[in-house]
Amino acid sequence: MAHLRYFSWVREKIGTPTEEIPLPPEGLTVAGVLDLLKNRDETHATALASPNLRVAVNQTYARPTDAVRDDDEIAIFPPVSGG
Repeated sequence: MAHLRYFSWVREKIGTPTEEIPLPPEGLTVAGVLDLLKNRDETHATALASPNLRVAVNQTYARPTDAVRDDDEIAIFPPVSGG
């Protein structure tokens, strides 16, 4: 199972800070995981609709083409801003 962690308004829209999902044996890309989640239900689709979401895999920022496997931690959060 992949371990998902949601942060900030993504967590608020989905309604949970964490969840686990099974991935296919060959794994997916980061973009594939986001597509899988968006297709689960309207709540996930709405929360993950922003093209500016950031994703980290095992606490390292990830690109849409990076691989994700079972037992990875996937963190999804809005862009970080600051000053």
